[in-house]
Amino acid sequence: MTQESSTPDNRPANVGLGRELILGVGGGIAAYKACDLLRRLKESGYLVTVIPTQNSLNFVGAATWEALSGRPVETNLWNNVHKVPHIQLAKIASMIVIAPTTADLLARLAGGRADDLLTNVVLASKAPLLLVPAMHPEMWLNAATVANVQTLRSRGVTVLEPDVGALTGSDIGQGRFPESQRIVAAVAENFARKADLHGHRILITAGGTREAIDPVRYIGNRSSGKQGFALALAAVRRGALVDLVAANSELADIEGVRMHRVESTADMFAKVSELADKADAIIMSAAVADARPVNRSQTKISKEQFHSLELETNPDILKHLSESRNANQILVGFAAETAGDLREKGSQKLKAKGVDLLYVNDVSQGQIFGEDDSTGWIVDSTEQDFFFQAGSKLALADLLLDRIVSKLGYPND
Repeated sequence: MTQESSTPDNRPANVGLGRELILGVGGGIAAYKACDLLRRLKESGYLVTVIPTQNSLNFVGAATWEALSGRPVETNLWNNVHKVPHIQLAKIASMIVIAPTTADLLARLAGGRADDLLTNVVLASKAPLLLVPAMHPEMWLNAATVANVQTLRSRGVTVLEPDVGALTGSDIGQGRFPESQRIVAAVAENFARKADLHGHRILITAGGTREAIDPVRYIGNRSSGKQGFALALAAVRRGALVDLVAANSELADIEGVRMHRVESTADMFAKVSELADKADAIIMSAAVADARPVNRSQTKISKEQFHSLELETNPDILKHLSESRNANQILVGFAAETAGDLREKGSQKLKAKGVDLLYVNDVSQGQIFGEDDSTGWIVDSTEQDFFFQAGSKLALADLLLDRIVSKLGYPND
């Protein structure tokens, strides 16, 4: 049995990028033009969270931004303080665009100020920052503004030159908000530097399969799916078209990822077999049950009758993929061990399974399962092995994807 939440294949070519944008909106009259910018960014496949400044709400209200983005809009640093929103938003951002950027915002950003939600997010984020100034020519050419722009650019911030044209009132000059397509092109140019998986299809499995004994009981494992979901998130941020086959995970769907929910090993085998041919890389991070009951009872087995359980071996999905994969297709496996030399065990399993990469970790006493961090060895068929120590599963995901990009041989950065 499978359940799917899919992004249609007829989406625009870069819709699978799934990279997270924060669109900050400054308090200038050009704020209304950011509505069209938001629409065009979404049409180009970006996932956009809007953070308007308090002053900008005089021009465009929060309800408009929520309707256009399809996401909640935070307008105040002091809302939902327990969630630490400025840190959470900073972590998800692959890029921050502020359009329009007023003269006041330029000054505050240049000075490292953090006196509202938007500037707090900027200061807490390592994501690239693209500023789109819009103001009257006198303000744009003021010595203070010129110095602030120079300071920001010296720090690696991209500051677009305003267009020349009609402004509010009777003014004409440099300071006009650029056309949306020019801004979208600037966003794409910045993203292209990191979209090393753009256009590649990645198939990922996550979670733990369950084998039914009767309608109540099953054989299963403790996998939460966090590593597979981290891999899907990291891959889609880097431009990949991602299919995630998730077994019995309670984690939420990821925007921009085609989700396929499954239960048993047979379900996963069928779905992976269906999708494998189109994938440039397959990452089998799911914990797949090795065995299943020979007979599944259609009714609950009473305690008095439950004396023994006859099992049969499940198909080895990873081994099957290794034997049937396409030329140049990259295959990555995962292994969980509880004793011995992890690196040596990983190396043996990599050869036995015929995969290009294998991540092996120690799950003694329930470690790793359900946690946000991981520790283990990345074992590589051609490159040097690497010990990954006490890092986040998202960081591990990016390290594995770096290896995949190298093996694909034609990164798009």
